[in-house]
Amino acid sequence: MADITILTTPKVYLVGKQELQSAELDRFLADHGVSWQSDSEVAAEVLTESAGRICYMSFAKPRPGGNATYLHHIKEVGHGSVLEHAVWNFVITGVSRSLTHELVRHRSGWAYSQLSQRYVDESVAEYVEPDIIAGDPELHAIWLDAVAHAHAAYVKLAEGLNAKLADPRAAAAAMLPPDADRTTRRKTARQAARSVLPNATETKISVTANARALRHFLEQRGSLHAEPEIRKLANQMLDLLVVESPNLFGDYVKVPLPDGTFDLRTPYRKV
Repeated sequence: MADITILTTPKVYLVGKQELQSAELDRFLADHGVSWQSDSEVAAEVLTESAGRICYMSFAKPRPGGNATYLHHIKEVGHGSVLEHAVWNFVITGVSRSLTHELVRHRSGWAYSQLSQRYVDESVAEYVEPDIIAGDPELHAIWLDAVAHAHAAYVKLAEGLNAKLADPRAAAAAMLPPDADRTTRRKTARQAARSVLPNATETKISVTANARALRHFLEQRGSLHAEPEIRKLANQMLDLLVVESPNLFGDYVKVPLPDGTFDLRTPYRKV
């Protein structure tokens, strides 16, 4: 059987975040006869506060407490639309296609670009094993046997289809053009062969999301009722976000769960 690489923990890379154009914000304020300076050095927090203040033009007489107090009030009263101005970019790896099927159900405020199984060769075996299976030797053996057989079938199908499509008659039957190149034939072979790959197949996905959408994700997928793999991801994303923007994400409490993950709770749900 193939040499299978087993993964159990996702990896999250924060690859992009906002940059504040201070001079332009100051020009806007000067054009309207006011001056204002946030005490936060986090661009996402300053942009969120300034967007909220534009609603009432409340720059001239801000309440005491600075950015932390302002954003606390926003969450407290549920003005979640203001949080949509804060955006981050992530690359997520080491997750199963089961997880991404759940992840992409989060639509509003999210953008996705995922690894293609049509164009990328899956003959390098990487699969994500659920902890509840990995922790039991007998169940692990059953899981590994099933994954190995599925992987071997994929490799054989891809090779066989590639060879078959080199025959012009077979290529024509697959609706390929007469001058189809090797890349087109490989794509056609892989898109058919992937049908045997399991949901456990590892994938990579690039994600962009705003603070309001991320908070909804943390509350839904960081819950004790969530599927364990995606809860791991939510835990990791919160760990990054609370460092990046404590005023937007510092209200979450991590309650330990028996599986080593945390139930993510906040008094400001559904902001």
